[in-house]
Amino acid sequence: QVQLVESGGGLVQAGGSLRLSCAASGRAFSNHCMGWFRQAPGKEREFVAAINWSGDITYYADSVKGRFTISRDNAKNTVYLEMNSLKSEDTAVYYCAARVAYVIGVEEYEYDYWGQGTQVTVSS
Repeated sequence: QVQLVESGGGLVQAGGSLRLSCAASGRAFSNHCMGWFRQAPGKEREFVAAINWSGDITYYADSVKGRFTISRDNAKNTVYLEMNSLKSEDTAVYYCAARVAYVIGVEEYEYDYWGQGTQVTVSS
C-alpha cells in the first residue's frame, strides 16, 4: 500500500505560481512512477504530468507544457508540481497518483494509488 497526501493548493491570481507537493508513505517510493492529474468542475479527470522512478524522464499534457514542471525527491518520498503562468482554466482539484512501474503512464487506469486531492483556484 502507498498513501499519498497532497498539499500546496490555494487561491492565486492569473499569471501567478504555486508549487504542489505530494508526500508518499508505505511501499518503496523510488519504485513508482508518479503522476499528477486534475479535475475541473463538470469535467472528467485529466492527465497533467508524470515522472519516472529515477526522475530523468518526464511527460506533460500539451495544455501545461512549458508552464508546469514535475520533479521528485526520492530521499524525501515526495513529488512536486511547480505551476507557473497560471490561467483560469488551470482551476481544478489536483490529484497525485502512484504507479507500481518504472515507466511513465498517462492514463488513469495505469495508476494504482491516489491522493485525496488539493484545490487550485486561479482568479482572472
